[in-house]
Amino acid sequence: MTRSFNTTLDRMLTLNRALDQAFASTWTNDRVWTPALDLVEKKDAYEVHTELPGVEAAQVEVKFEKNVLTIRGTKESKLAVGKDSELRVYAAERASGAFERTIRLPEFVDGERITATFENGVLTVSVPKAKAAQARKIEIGKAA
Repeated sequence: MTRSFNTTLDRMLTLNRALDQAFASTWTNDRVWTPALDLVEKKDAYEVHTELPGVEAAQVEVKFEKNVLTIRGTKESKLAVGKDSELRVYAAERASGAFERTIRLPEFVDGERITATFENGVLTVSVPKAKAAQARKIEIGKAA
């Protein structure tokens, strides 16, 4: 039985998210923040779009090793809660703290040409496909 690439990729992302949440809640008592992301495949590259509202670009780290893309960072709390604070909080629903997302990419990507941009709270990472992985048209010649 052959699965489409999209279905397999969807399952991989769902599993990655579940593992991220499970391990984060095991290691810390803080609420877990797992940023949402989209992973799309284009003709010549994979693109990852990650929503990081309230996060500065300097607080984000992107690494690529052995076909695994890792996005990690910290979202600072905007609440000045401390033992000397007179702040009374009635609702605190926005998650903050450390986050990490990992994505295992298919083989044949060009790790040397990965680029990342950050605009309006969205991190976009472009992972170009290696030339060997890109489709090419083969001309059929006449037999001699």
